Amino acid sequence: MAPLRIAVFASGQGTNFQAIADAVREGKLDVTIELLVCDKPSAPVVERASRAGVDAFVFKPKDYPNREAYETEIVAELTKRGVDLIVLAGYMRILTPTIVEPYYGRMINVHPSLLPAFPGVNAMGQALDYGVKVTGVTVHYVDGGLDSGPIIAQEVVPVGDGEGIETLSPRIQAVERELLPNVVGAIAAGRVKLEGRHVTVS
Repeated sequence: MAPLRIAVFASGQGTNFQAIADAVREGKLDVTIELLVCDKPSAPVVERASRAGVDAFVFKPKDYPNREAYETEIVAELTKRGVDLIVLAGYMRILTPTIVEPYYGRMINVHPSLLPAFPGVNAMGQALDYGVKVTGVTVHYVDGGLDSGPIIAQEVVPVGDGEGIETLSPRIQAVERELLPNVVGAIAAGRVKLEGRHVTVS
């Protein structure tokens, strides 16, 4: 069977993109990265994609009249490359039905909290402000809501007394870099089943 063809969407440093690319290069992940989609031309992830030999669709949202306009172009690029799975890895744009609907059940996101707690931006800061004793990482399907799609996998990260974002953030990111490629691998192997809101991983 041919490897799963994926596209990674990212807006920043691209450490999760790098984790996936490294796993592919090391033979630990049987997928091909067909495309990086990035909304910030100067983002470090663009250079990471170049070094990995991955094509990039890089755009400036302000060059388009609305979100649907650039998402229509993105969908055309995904279709042209036969992309099977979209992996949102630090992509900071709100998605519209233009891309969510055709890829529902084939689009996942990694989020730095134990959803449904602390969705949206600054999830780690929200968790610390709330005073939780544990937080973590969630990989979930994207359904068009705010981090509201069916949950595939979660991993707990304890929060120490008096801990701040500067120490919590690298620990959360380390878990993301492990959990996200593992979930992509499980999907590629056909071990993930979605039924309604419930996901089973065999």
